[in-house]
Amino acid sequence: MLFGKKKGVAGLDVGSSSVKVVELDGKLNNLSLVGLGYENLPDDTIVDGQIMEMNAVSEVIQNVCKDHQISANQVVTGVSGHSVIVKNIVLPPMSRDELEESIDWHAEEHIPYDLSDVSLDYHVTSQTNDATQVLIAACKRERIDALKQAVQLAGKQPVVIDIDTFALQNCYEINYQPDASQTVALLNIGASTMNVNIVQGVNSVFTRDITVGGSQFTDILQRNLGLSFQQAEAVKRGVVDPQSNMDEKSIEPLMNNVTEMVAMEIQKTFDFYRATTEDTGVQVQKILISGGGSKLAGLAEELSSKLELPVEVLDPFRQIKVDTRKFDPDYLSEIMPEMAVAVGLAVRGVEVR
Repeated sequence: MLFGKKKGVAGLDVGSSSVKVVELDGKLNNLSLVGLGYENLPDDTIVDGQIMEMNAVSEVIQNVCKDHQISANQVVTGVSGHSVIVKNIVLPPMSRDELEESIDWHAEEHIPYDLSDVSLDYHVTSQTNDATQVLIAACKRERIDALKQAVQLAGKQPVVIDIDTFALQNCYEINYQPDASQTVALLNIGASTMNVNIVQGVNSVFTRDITVGGSQFTDILQRNLGLSFQQAEAVKRGVVDPQSNMDEKSIEPLMNNVTEMVAMEIQKTFDFYRATTEDTGVQVQKILISGGGSKLAGLAEELSSKLELPVEVLDPFRQIKVDTRKFDPDYLSEIMPEMAVAVGLAVRGVEVR
């Protein structure tokens, strides 16, 4: 079940280009970092969220846990992309038993897949005399089954399958402790997918997964400048080899083309949210970005300028105790933006163990 409470500790984020794992200890208001690992996946092992090379993915999961001494045998992992549907729906007032009996019927109106093909869960977000507000979440069973198989082949037991956008929200709530008046947009910019979660206080009011990510920047640099993947990755992050004789003036317009596309997709998401929300007074006040794509040189400033909102990189360890004798601060700083979902999944692990 997507919201099911079971025993688990480590958070395992299997992305399209890398595997991240985080192990936390303590209580939710006093967490410490116990273990952390990051390892790239071979090219094309996961395409559009689909695991194409099961053995390769499970081997990387096994290696990253072994190499970084992740002791937890149980993990919380997550899904995202087009196979995942998340909707906030408003139903008439009803009891929990009535909702349990009728949820499949209500969900059919909002989920574009046959219910027999999905794993479905729901959570009541508020209840008044006039209405019951429910968050429903569904994911294609084949996606969940493939992810579970990859994790089990690596010798770990998946005890909760969460949703990446909710994991991102967990990470935000633990580290930023928002009050009810704050409305922020959480953006996790992965290699091929951008998860968007608009959060008011601690309530998710709108989510969307967009098929755009850091790989678009890399691709355009490779195609137009004849660079290798490694060279394009370095240029993307603002590192230009002086020996390469590269015309740096040619880089900026290429990068701006993709940044413009990213900003446009975010703006479309905000516009759609405003068009569908009943609370027209609620406006996004700030954007927090994470994921490998957020490490792009100057991206926060560019998005802030185009969207006319403050944009900053989310710090997933802001309120988590980190022993700098055990974890190299420079390494942690380098991979920090990519660890937000894994931290959120690990927080969920602490909640359910």
